[in-house]
Amino acid sequence: MFQIETISAKMLDYYVERSDAVIIDLRDSAAYRRGHVRNAVNIPYRELEEYRFPKDKLLIFYCDRGGASMQAARSLARQGCRTRSVIGGFAAYRGRNLVRG
Repeated sequence: MFQIETISAKMLDYYVERSDAVIIDLRDSAAYRRGHVRNAVNIPYRELEEYRFPKDKLLIFYCDRGGASMQAARSLARQGCRTRSVIGGFAAYRGRNLVRG
C-alpha cells in the first residue's frame, strides 16, 4: 500500500503562492463556486481520470472532508506524481486565502 503524505488545512496557505505546487479542488463545481481556496483548480473527483497531471509539480488535493483527496493522491502517486492530501478537506480550512462565492 502506498503511504501518502498529508498536510493540514492550515498548511494550504503556504502552498497557495508557490509556483511548484498545484492545488486541486476535487468537489463538484457547485461546491467550488460557493467557496474554495484561492488559486485552486476545480477538477471534480469523478473527472480526474480525464486529466494529465505534470510530474514536475507538487499536486495538493482537497475535497470536502478528506476521503476523496486521499484516494486521488494515492492514485496519482502510483503514476509517479508528487502528491499531498489535505487532512479534513475544505471543511477544515480556515485560512486567509478563502474565496467565497
